[in-house]
Amino acid sequence: MEIPLLLVFTFAFVFGACVGSFLNVCIYRLPLEESIVSPVSHCRSCSTPLAWYDNIPLLTYLFRRGRCRTCAAQFSSRYFFVELLTALIALMLVAQFGISVITLGYLVFVAALVVITFVDVDYQVIPDVISLPGIVAGICFSFLSSRLTVRDSLIGAAAGAGILLAVALGYWLITKREGMGMGDVKLLAMIGAFLGWRSVPFTLLIASFVGSGIGIATMIRRQADTKLALPFGPFLSFGALCYVFVGETLIAWYLGLL
Repeated sequence: MEIPLLLVFTFAFVFGACVGSFLNVCIYRLPLEESIVSPVSHCRSCSTPLAWYDNIPLLTYLFRRGRCRTCAAQFSSRYFFVELLTALIALMLVAQFGISVITLGYLVFVAALVVITFVDVDYQVIPDVISLPGIVAGICFSFLSSRLTVRDSLIGAAAGAGILLAVALGYWLITKREGMGMGDVKLLAMIGAFLGWRSVPFTLLIASFVGSGIGIATMIRRQADTKLALPFGPFLSFGALCYVFVGETLIAWYLGLL
């Protein structure tokens, strides 16, 4: 019996929101080197443990207007945003790839990108506990994916790490300053492992273009100098997400013009 499409999409959205709820825990606790398992989620202001009905993704935040049930402290709107973002991406993955191993693998990949993005924004660091296992997970994914060969995954990981490592080394030799952290190197290696070597130049192009635009706009708005430092991880993550949904189509279109 065929499952109604509306039911499939609803499940994908709800499941994605639940994943996003867990990602919020990772985003907050991993940089502090706290366990993501215990203690249970609690209010940071009054330390009251959150009951199960305080942890319903999206709905609890809306019904309680983002406030603690006990002390009425305001929760960050990021919690709601991360849950909604992950829910929408899960919905888009199922819409494009159906219920499949590919969808599950990409959801794991996207979950890693979401955590990396917000941790990098807050702390300018990309957790090795996400990126290094992510490289291994990407290579393992290639054994199961019909869109990626093991060879492409291995070359992608090597290319991702090698290109940014060369860029970082060249920048340091010229300026004697660190312009790119090793976290970005490991992140692009993870992206290459999950998406293959073709994704590496695509991701770098999108990340550089978007990052440059936002960087210039930020410098103008803040009247900052050219030494303004922006985390590159979020832009790499955005580029990788673009590749998942439209990368191969855009590359095929471009090659058709040659």
